Amino acid sequence: MKLLTFIRQGAPALGVKTECGVLDVSTAAAAAGREAPASVMEAISQGASAVAALADLAAAAPADSSAWLQEDALEFGPCVTEPKKIICVGLNYRKHAEETKAAIPEYPILFNKFHNTIAAHGQDIAIPRSTAMLDYEAELVIVIGKKTKYVSREQALGHVFGYCCVNDLSARDLQLRTPQWMLGKIGDGFSPIGPYLVTADEVGDPNNLSVQTFVNGEQRQNSNTSDMIFRCDEIVSYISQHLTLEPGDVILTGTPEGVVLGYPKEKRVYLKPGDVVTIEIEKLGSLTNRFVAEEA
Repeated sequence: MKLLTFIRQGAPALGVKTECGVLDVSTAAAAAGREAPASVMEAISQGASAVAALADLAAAAPADSSAWLQEDALEFGPCVTEPKKIICVGLNYRKHAEETKAAIPEYPILFNKFHNTIAAHGQDIAIPRSTAMLDYEAELVIVIGKKTKYVSREQALGHVFGYCCVNDLSARDLQLRTPQWMLGKIGDGFSPIGPYLVTADEVGDPNNLSVQTFVNGEQRQNSNTSDMIFRCDEIVSYISQHLTLEPGDVILTGTPEGVVLGYPKEKRVYLKPGDVVTIEIEKLGSLTNRFVAEEA
């Protein structure tokens, strides 16, 4: 199932993408006199029961119901609106480590981002005045569905609700200013996420998905999650040994080769106002954002 958030009268609402269009969940539930999750965060917290209820609601909605919306007319919100934690894995693709001349890590390199970085598909992203080196990073996101602590690698993916795309934007001049990367990762809107949150059952194996990035239509990244150094089950298990993961927490799993930083210095052209970046991950859809100058 593909869940999404759309903006209705200035507030986020839950939608389900189907072959018939996007189902406005609250409108369909009211018309049918049924209970349904009111937000994507409620759906994640309720887990399988919410997914089953949403599937039943979509199947029962009449074709002429006003609950069916045209996707291209929607303003999207972030597909996960209120993650308590945003945990990132750095240098997690072999070819990316090689292109940046970094050693293959022995353990997952973890850092964090904050809620101010969350943005939506279709949203304009302002390039901060403090950076001249803004880079794109296509990444698979793991969305946790159950409270998780000390989970084994074998059981880890059973704690995942679903997956989505993210552009882990990185201000390289700020990121590399000190050994700690955080400053280059925490700009406003630096984690556009979406367009859909796709449930784990629909995705299947997260360790074999194509990952691509296009800048103004030019392909820059073209890889597969099979190149990950630490796979999704290992990442979830490893993090859970050190803190408790909660439903709705998101884990950014690293980017493949092809980022601007991996180019020879004389060929590095960082993002500038007017650029349009699209992240595509197999089964998860396409996440597109336009970059603009930050207002004074």
